[in-house]
Amino acid sequence: MILLSDPRVAAVPSADDGDPLVDLRGLPELRLDGRAADSAGAYAHLRAGVADRLLAAQRALPGGLRLLVIEGYRPYRAQLAIFTGYREELRRRHPDWSAERLHRETTKFVSPVDVAPHSTGGAVDLTLCTDEGVELEMGTAVDATPEDSADACFTDAPTVDATARRHRQILADALGGVGLVNYPTEWWHWSYGDRYWALITGAPRTRYGPVDLSVARSVPVSAER
Repeated sequence: MILLSDPRVAAVPSADDGDPLVDLRGLPELRLDGRAADSAGAYAHLRAGVADRLLAAQRALPGGLRLLVIEGYRPYRAQLAIFTGYREELRRRHPDWSAERLHRETTKFVSPVDVAPHSTGGAVDLTLCTDEGVELEMGTAVDATPEDSADACFTDAPTVDATARRHRQILADALGGVGLVNYPTEWWHWSYGDRYWALITGAPRTRYGPVDLSVARSVPVSAER
């Protein structure tokens, strides 16, 4: 299992091909959940190429199922706050852990800011739901931590029941089929174009680098089609 703390991730050359951010709130074909909503609407943004791949993945799902997007782009400050918050929680729970182990265990749930997939606009947290919006059983809630779920949040966790494993496989088949890669400690986290994606797929460099939503070129989804 390759974690985001692995030096090979940070070593991937970073480039950006200029693919714009799009606002999924203008894309009714995808369901967008509001649990991660922020005042700037950052959560609803993804690179255009990722949005296109999500639409293709949704078309590959069995009848009656849809993707439910929870969070896309995440600003640097938000990423840093989540990382430091979870690290301090683990430090309190495990005062005997070394600094190295503390960092590694933290990155099983949240990326260090220097390689954060969400901050490129290329990563998305999502799950499956019915046409009516009822979420499918996936074995844990989205954003369940390894600490509190006893690693049941790991995509291939053997402890989840057969129904959850089947639903995770449906999600993996659809998203993997359009070129996204999964972070194996989080069944809900998939990305394209970032450093982790490049390392896993063997790409020589990223397609997307860190982006600042306040200055990035953002276009309506309709303008991309």
